[in-house]
Amino acid sequence: MLVDREACYRALRTRDARFDGRFFTGVRSTGVYCRPVCPARTPKLDNCVFLPSAAAAQRAGFRPCLRCRPEVSPDLVVWRGTLNTISRALRLIADGALDDANVDQLAGRIGVGARHLRRLFERHVGASPGAVARTRRLLFAKRLLDETALPITEVAYASGFASVRRFNDAVRRTYGRAPRDLRRLRRSDTGPPGTGVSLVLPCAPPYDWPGIADFLGARAIPGLEVVRHNVYRRTIALAGKTGTVEVRPAGQAPHLVATIRFPDVALLAQIVGRLRRLFDVDADINGIVTHLRRDARLAGCVRSRPGLRVPGCWDGFELAIRAVLGQQVSVAAATTLAGRLVARYGTPLHADGVSPEDPELRFVFPTPAALAAADLTGIGLPRSRAAAITAFSRAVTAEPALLREAQNLDHAIDRLSALPGIGEWTAQYIAMRALREPDAFPASDLGLRRAAATNGQSPTACQLRDVAESWRPWRSYAAMHLWVGGGDPGRGADR
Repeated sequence: MLVDREACYRALRTRDARFDGRFFTGVRSTGVYCRPVCPARTPKLDNCVFLPSAAAAQRAGFRPCLRCRPEVSPDLVVWRGTLNTISRALRLIADGALDDANVDQLAGRIGVGARHLRRLFERHVGASPGAVARTRRLLFAKRLLDETALPITEVAYASGFASVRRFNDAVRRTYGRAPRDLRRLRRSDTGPPGTGVSLVLPCAPPYDWPGIADFLGARAIPGLEVVRHNVYRRTIALAGKTGTVEVRPAGQAPHLVATIRFPDVALLAQIVGRLRRLFDVDADINGIVTHLRRDARLAGCVRSRPGLRVPGCWDGFELAIRAVLGQQVSVAAATTLAGRLVARYGTPLHADGVSPEDPELRFVFPTPAALAAADLTGIGLPRSRAAAITAFSRAVTAEPALLREAQNLDHAIDRLSALPGIGEWTAQYIAMRALREPDAFPASDLGLRRAAATNGQSPTACQLRDVAESWRPWRSYAAMHLWVGGGDPGRGADR
């Protein structure tokens, strides 16, 4: 565990928010671990143990602080490790990869050996993959106790515990209190009954919500999602059930607030994980900005919008189809085609009695099986593009793992490019937003080439790719700055 004690202590003394999520402080005199921004009196350096993750702190025998609430810390540990192996593993764990599988199976999905994965976790996270999964489960339960009015039984199942008894035992061991006693301490306004479950999506400041909202708003699929009055809303489908979510900024605070209306609380953790990736709240934004602003082409864009993130997606298949629909057409035209596809082949929203806030939200996106069997020429698509969507849908139907985490960026691009109708641009765009590859870069994009022009001359795709070498490993963020830096979030083709 590579932790600089002196640097950590300086951040702790000044309560520097830039370090929130980068480390946790275990205090020997109290047995509690805290975030760097904890309002409690700063302990003496001799009493401090600096740890790289909440899981490492709990493994060392410290319990979470009830004042600074480590469960709402930005999850910057996801950015540690070599070749993004740690990042991939942590994202899969957040999706429940260890709920019904073991570390050997997790390692296989990433393309490394289980022993090597354990070594990487010990070095960079300070705890085993299993310990990380258990800590995430417990801290998510604490958030539900503190931020919602869900019954304790539902909290137990929503956070992934197999039984209420195990949940109660885990909470008592960690906090020294029963769940009901923790709930009495909650300070959050849970809102009136029937308004859904509202949870904070913590992120490291700054966060450029206008940039993200404009980008998503320009690409919002009619009937499926809408951005209005500074709020993003959409329909969702998971495990055969449907509902809605809305996300908005939390006033002056750097975090976002998600309101989830869904009939199965056991899937709340998965929904929150998807929303975190959709809005890229776990990005180590200060590290990314420090790297990109060294380049003269990007310095102005980065300086004007230091909190800009790379929007993800709710569902990889939906994003991939949206990308294919946009090949060789404008963003507006692609959005129109996507709306026609959803209206004809999507499933009408039935949220099990939960009414969406916005009457425009009427459908959930078609399943791979539905599009694989559909005649897509009736919505105005060229035959070649309709054939590409059909082939892609059949491929995902046959291999659902196609749009899950790849072993690395090159593996993802090769796998996607092998499919009919998926070229280099489309594969890079899918990797960028659906697979959350921070170094994906669609160099042939017309909007990127225009934004990177010098002396009125746009570079070729090969020239832009050469220029972008210095932006590694954050080329996806460089692409966003170039797209948005022109002042038009719908700029260029959205393939």
